[in-house]
Amino acid sequence: MNKILDIENKSGFICDMDGVIYHGNILLPGVTEFVEWLKKENKHFLFLTNSSERSPRELRQKLARMGLDVDESNFYTSALATAEFLSSQKPGCSAYVIGEPGLTNALYEKGISMNDINPDYVVVGETRTYNYDSILRAVRLVNNGAKLIGTNPDMTGPSEQGIIPACKALVAPIELSTGAFAYYLGKPNPLMMKTGIKLLGVSPEQAAIIGDRMDTDIIAGVESGIETVLVLSGVTNFHIMKKFPYRPTYIYNGVGDIIKGTPAEYDK
Repeated sequence: MNKILDIENKSGFICDMDGVIYHGNILLPGVTEFVEWLKKENKHFLFLTNSSERSPRELRQKLARMGLDVDESNFYTSALATAEFLSSQKPGCSAYVIGEPGLTNALYEKGISMNDINPDYVVVGETRTYNYDSILRAVRLVNNGAKLIGTNPDMTGPSEQGIIPACKALVAPIELSTGAFAYYLGKPNPLMMKTGIKLLGVSPEQAAIIGDRMDTDIIAGVESGIETVLVLSGVTNFHIMKKFPYRPTYIYNGVGDIIKGTPAEYDK
């Protein structure tokens, strides 16, 4: 008998977005019912995403276009975590950024200026404008002493077209060319999780984390003392799951099945 999450006795939920709530611009089955249940039951919930492309306001608008009304305060991104980290390490620093507006705006708001000549950091996040020139500049700047930062350690991500390269895959050419090792801020970084739990407003024992990745979402929960829920709607299937030395507490095909109480069927 596969385990069923006792959702009534959980007061807080940390939820990933890509592969859990949507693929690209396609809302996944059961998501509307799940979000409506969270709100109806007055549960604390936080969308904690490793994506750095969009700001909380943009994420709110994206969900609104899909028919979901979620307040801006319910989002926390790896871009925000990256900006918080850099501003705490070196206030007023500068960075050369390969990424989308969600990342650059988060950095600006923390007093970090853009600099493509002699920056303190090279920061890489997901982007659709990644090109050879940006790689060459990043390599030169890192070789000249800039520290290499990745917004998250995801190698791949789900989309409506299938699996696509994510942040770590974009950082890899820079690491290989310079011999530098990037520091990654997204899940499962304890700094990201500590902030997420604080924003959620409940204790780890009262919370559950829902995600589609074993190497970020599930390990983040394991290492933070939070019960974990793996959904099979993103990049992970049973074959991939069994390669890891740790297991999620619960497994569902999608978030809609969590409120139905119907876990995924599998052989342990």
